[in-house]
Amino acid sequence: MIDKKWIGHEVGSSVLPLERGRLMFFAKAIGETNPIYTDPAAARDAGYADLPAPPTFLFAAELDSGAMFGLLDLLGVPHAKVLHGEESFEYLSPVVAGDTVTVSSRIKNLYDKKGGALEFIEVESSVVNQRGEPVARMRSLTVVRN
Repeated sequence: MIDKKWIGHEVGSSVLPLERGRLMFFAKAIGETNPIYTDPAAARDAGYADLPAPPTFLFAAELDSGAMFGLLDLLGVPHAKVLHGEESFEYLSPVVAGDTVTVSSRIKNLYDKKGGALEFIEVESSVVNQRGEPVARMRSLTVVRN
């Protein structure tokens, strides 16, 4: 069982530059067909400074930083026993190519179900841009199969 002492633990921060090519690749990978995610002119015509990040991009970018794997190691959770449970996003302002965001995360809650057969790691994250402006809040739920 994951020790509840970790509730409130600051996971750390990840700094992520948002590159246009990466945003376009991600949009195509998730099947996004709206041209604002792949055509800079369409994005500007829609009122964005550049290509906006697709809706789930910030979570994927945070995964790239390795922060979640480091957290699992810290908690003593074998990676092979982990399932992605869910995620949610609240966007406060647009995040676009050329921005650099900092994602700061903390463990919001740890709990179990089915007599400990399943454990849940709830992480909440705040995202600010290079000007220190809040741009998003995220929540993820990781399931550990015991």
